[in-house]
Amino acid sequence: MSARPIALVTGSRRGIGRAIAIELGRAGFDVALTDMAASDELDHAVAEVEQTGVRAIAVASDLADINTHQATLIEIEERLGGQIDCLVNNAGVSVMSRGDLLDVSPESFDRCMGVNTRGTFFLTQTFARHVIARGRPSVAPHPSIVTITSSNAVAASPLRAEYCVSKAGLSMASTLFSLRLAEHGISVYEVQPGLIETEMTAPSRARYDAQMEQGLTAIKRWGTPQEVATTVRTLVTGGLPYSVGQAIRVDGGLLVNKY
Repeated sequence: MSARPIALVTGSRRGIGRAIAIELGRAGFDVALTDMAASDELDHAVAEVEQTGVRAIAVASDLADINTHQATLIEIEERLGGQIDCLVNNAGVSVMSRGDLLDVSPESFDRCMGVNTRGTFFLTQTFARHVIARGRPSVAPHPSIVTITSSNAVAASPLRAEYCVSKAGLSMASTLFSLRLAEHGISVYEVQPGLIETEMTAPSRARYDAQMEQGLTAIKRWGTPQEVATTVRTLVTGGLPYSVGQAIRVDGGLLVNKY
């Protein structure tokens, strides 16, 4: 068995997930990077993680298909020859189209809930059961689960209501798992990114640039995927060992009450 712990980072083909996978490689984890399907972009992300000196693999995985979760964990451990001690729930989808709350379609609502909330909830459950059932100590000093939600778990954005609802539900799920798993020594954290510069947020760049200048955020710039990744590394390496059920904001002061 490998002496290095394994981290599973979902949705790690690009953006925040990719940055987290690379950063956990630097922290000494072998890394499994997942995405809906195999792609050159996912393979390139794997290669970047390998450049940190650890092993990395690409895994095609549909998070919404909860019947595949256990098989995915087993496949990762067999291919990397070790045990998964860290789960980073990063994968998620946005709305099919921004628009009036009164026009939200069942298809877009179900898609957000099926991936962001339901899929992530049951992967977390499967991972927790897997760790508890194996009956041997973790390789990592601090076995952990980190769920990437959003500032929209708190802040309402009526133009993408179904996304907000899905992330609010996921935030509560993270709190619940943090309480349930504390007795097993599994640390559960939630990270709420704010305005992070990624391909997903690119269409909103001009609108938020202007609002930042007017005081929307205390730090008047976009955050970077690397800043989220640094926060995740701090958590999974034991940087907040006595914290349970707290959301860590990486948002430049976006959610701070101001007047």
